[in-house]
Amino acid sequence: MRKKNKIIKLITAGVLAVGMLLSTTGLSFAEGDIPYDSYNYNYRKDIVFTPAPYVPDGNVTGLDVGITNFKEPQDICVSDDGEIYVADTGNNRIVVMDREMNKVNRIIEGFDMNGKAETFNAPMGLCVSENNELYVADSNNKRIVVLTPEGDFVKIVDNPQSEILEDDFDFVPLKVTVDYADRVYVIAKKAYEGILVFENTGDFTGYFGTIEVKITLWEKFWRRIASKEERANQQLYIPTEFTGIDVDADGFIYASNIDSAGIQAVRRLNPQGKDVIQKGENGNVGGDIRWSEYGDYSGPSEITDVVYRGQGKYSLLDRKRGRIFTYDKEGNLLYIFGGKGQQKGTFLTPVAIEAVDDEILVLDSGHNAILKFRATNYGSLINEAVGLRYDGDETKAIDKWQEVLRLDENNELANNGIGKAYLTAGENKKAMKYFKNGMNRKYYSIAFKRYRNEILAKNLGKIMTVVIAFIAFVVIFKKIRRKKKNAPREEGLL
Repeated sequence: MRKKNKIIKLITAGVLAVGMLLSTTGLSFAEGDIPYDSYNYNYRKDIVFTPAPYVPDGNVTGLDVGITNFKEPQDICVSDDGEIYVADTGNNRIVVMDREMNKVNRIIEGFDMNGKAETFNAPMGLCVSENNELYVADSNNKRIVVLTPEGDFVKIVDNPQSEILEDDFDFVPLKVTVDYADRVYVIAKKAYEGILVFENTGDFTGYFGTIEVKITLWEKFWRRIASKEERANQQLYIPTEFTGIDVDADGFIYASNIDSAGIQAVRRLNPQGKDVIQKGENGNVGGDIRWSEYGDYSGPSEITDVVYRGQGKYSLLDRKRGRIFTYDKEGNLLYIFGGKGQQKGTFLTPVAIEAVDDEILVLDSGHNAILKFRATNYGSLINEAVGLRYDGDETKAIDKWQEVLRLDENNELANNGIGKAYLTAGENKKAMKYFKNGMNRKYYSIAFKRYRNEILAKNLGKIMTVVIAFIAFVVIFKKIRRKKKNAPREEGLL
């Protein structure tokens, strides 16, 4: 068994290495070719190649929209009215483009604060609230700047004060998001205790969603017997910093982080700061499940950002291998695509991800560009099926999943989607068939029990008739047998 697992790991590593080699050697591709492989994982957690869910749809640079090029941009967001905002960090400006990114609507390089001219200093993060206010993590100025979409000053959020903060705490905001109540959530540099939360008044209220680091018994034992020098050289056992942040319409915070185990690299935090994310059948929401142990791309995925896409879907951006992973509300991995390299459609240094309808936008600080990806028929069908299930329209979801199976006949996700739809509709026998094809033991067992109960309920009258008849037969049989036993004794008395 160990030998088999070792062989599987070597094959997987080879596949990833070849895919990465093709992405980085600058090979030219014929028109229509896709510069990366798309894949998913089956129930055994082995790689299964799939049709492409998304394909490259062009790059946008500063020069493309008539301004100087972006310089090490670090964040991107989309407002409700469709405008695209870019934190052009190296140029100390915010660039606002139209929905199609054909032109620049305006550039915000500074603002007037109570009669004083202010500028940005390395703005790292931004977002636009439901109230249509622009929040900028003005990192080197150690503040959150709040402006109108046109760039007029609203307020400043800075200098958090609290007994829970260290005396030497230095507030350097990196990422920011805002919920429906205008509460401000900030990822700050070296804020290991969690996400900083500010009320709409600007008052700091505490940390949110702290990630606890678990130490094994061996690590605890080693630290007890290790010398001071050895302990100093060991990794510090401190909570993990968050890397990206987004919020859904209900106020749940999606926050990504670097997970050294590759198991959970995103959290869904409720208003109390408790993680309520679901992890799906394989228990993993951390990017790649398998990876090589050697080479430049070894180790688990390094998730650098997250975007909530509506109807329970969210996507994670992996800066190590340039992959994009998309999950549904139940934690099922829907599809994987993307890669690193020099050719169009691949990344150098992906830093932020956004979505507009079915289109995905990735900001690359290495290419100094926004990379666009459009959904294929295969990707759109999966998105629509997941959305229909989320909205409770299971019947239409079946039709979409059937179309997915026509494109990818062994798609476990589609089989399970159809199975769940039939299960919800009470068609348990059909559900069993699709759960079997989807290798889903958990839901097959549920469908089987329901089907068994259904059969019992339908045939209850017949079963009861047989049982009563059997009982009557036993009673009559015993009486006859008793008479036969007593018959010789009565004859003897005569």
